[in-house]
Amino acid sequence: MPANNSTTCVIGDIHGCHSSLSRLLDKVLHRADTLVFLGDYVDRGSHSKEVVATIVSLSKTHPRVVPLMGNHDFLFLQYLTGGDSRLFLQVGGLQTLASYELSPSADHAEKIKRVPPEHLAFLRSLSLFWEDQHALYVHAGLQPGRHLSQQTAQWCLWARESFLLNTFDFGKPVVFGHTVFPEPYMAADKIGIDTGAVYGGRLTALLLPEREVISVPGEATLS
Repeated sequence: MPANNSTTCVIGDIHGCHSSLSRLLDKVLHRADTLVFLGDYVDRGSHSKEVVATIVSLSKTHPRVVPLMGNHDFLFLQYLTGGDSRLFLQVGGLQTLASYELSPSADHAEKIKRVPPEHLAFLRSLSLFWEDQHALYVHAGLQPGRHLSQQTAQWCLWARESFLLNTFDFGKPVVFGHTVFPEPYMAADKIGIDTGAVYGGRLTALLLPEREVISVPGEATLS
């Protein structure tokens, strides 16, 4: 676990907005002892492959990078490993496939050819949550009253109102993405930092323990 005086930088949902990610990293990388990504690297935006490549590369050069899984990353992994791809294709997966030069009907051999092994290994390695001395980190939310070790993918990747409206005290603030806010949602017990980068909003980073917010314009790649 990082030292008590260390800074954790948390970055919200990127959704293929690679130029926004690059600009944000320029502003925060030199200040972050630990870099936590809240998931949803892919889908909807046009540069999912580049986003994944950047985080994979960063993991080799920065002392501590903690990438968490988002529901869109889960759906992409499911597509790549032969699972049901219908929802993936409905919620922005076509843009992800275009960035990897894949068609929705690509067979397994084509997927293996187009998606670098490092990218598949990255998707397989993603954790559902993480914790340090500052906070708990998860893509969507945590189930109230359940120990961290008992949290499920359904809650960590998909939760909304059932988490947002609950006042259960997890002992530390929970920093999350998934639910889009026009500005970061800052409460004593919850901090939401998905500010809709791919919808023309902003890509946001949170520095802890200061609760300093830094953001850059997103990429309005959707009509």
